[in-house]
Parts: sequence; structure tokens; C-alpha cells
Amino acid sequence: MRKYLFLICLGMFVSCELFMSKEDKAQKIVNEELLAIDWNDVDHYPLFEECDETALKPQQKECFQNVLLGHFSKALDSLHFQVEENLNDTVFVDFEIDEHGFISIRNVEEKTAVFNQIENFKSEVTARLNDFTVKPAVKRGIPVSIRFRLPLVLSTD
Repeated sequence: MRKYLFLICLGMFVSCELFMSKEDKAQKIVNEELLAIDWNDVDHYPLFEECDETALKPQQKECFQNVLLGHFSKALDSLHFQVEENLNDTVFVDFEIDEHGFISIRNVEEKTAVFNQIENFKSEVTARLNDFTVKPAVKRGIPVSIRFRLPLVLSTD
């Protein structure tokens, strides 16, 4: 009798899954899949035309960073500011590449020492860095937006 009671109890626990609707089963699978996704990483980094789309992820990242820094350096190279005191500081620029590949500046860190000496620093930097487009980052086959932080080293030496 104990044997049958054990089998009945075991059957009740196992059969609970059988009474779930298809929608509930699908939702359970979706929830498990969502928990398994690493939302802090992308499958493919944003790519410029100069970068190889078939390269491995580390090489794509390196190419993206190098080309982006080259574009930004070229864009900022023509900026000339006059300051009264020596200036050695780093200002961080937060930018986003949206799912369409448009680059936009989200924030320029406000450093009192920099903004006291260069009034239009933020607007000049923002105007020059907002004009780029790139092939967007991809996560699970879908273009996604991604954010980066770029350090700008300011030195008057």
C-alpha cells in the first residue's frame, strides 16, 4: 500500500506540468531564456566600413575603438581654445550609438576647472562628435543601442 501511495504522490508532483496551459509553458520558457541572456554584452560591436564584419568579436571591438578614436581625434583636432592658466584634466564624454547607427552625445562631464576657462567647451565638443554614423551593434540578430564613455585628456603643456 505504501508503494502505491508513493507512486500517487509522485504522479501528482510530476503531473502539475501537464496541467499548465500552452501560454504558461511558453511564458516559462521565455522567462528562463531572458534570465540566461547577458544584457551587458553584445554579439557584434558597432562597425565602421573599415572593419571586417566576419572578424572575431575581440578584433571587431578593437577595430571599432581604433576607427572611432581616429574619427573623434580628427573631429576634435581643429578645436583651439585659449586659457589663462595651465590645464591638465580629463573630461569624460558619454555617447550612444542607437539601433540605427547614429552617434549622439549623451553627457559631457562638467569639470569646474575646464568650464571656468573654456565657456563653450561642452557645445563645441558635442557639435563635432554628433555627426558620425556607424553600423549598429547587434544582440541576437537585432540591432541595439549601446553606450560608451570616452576620456578626453586636456593638456595645455
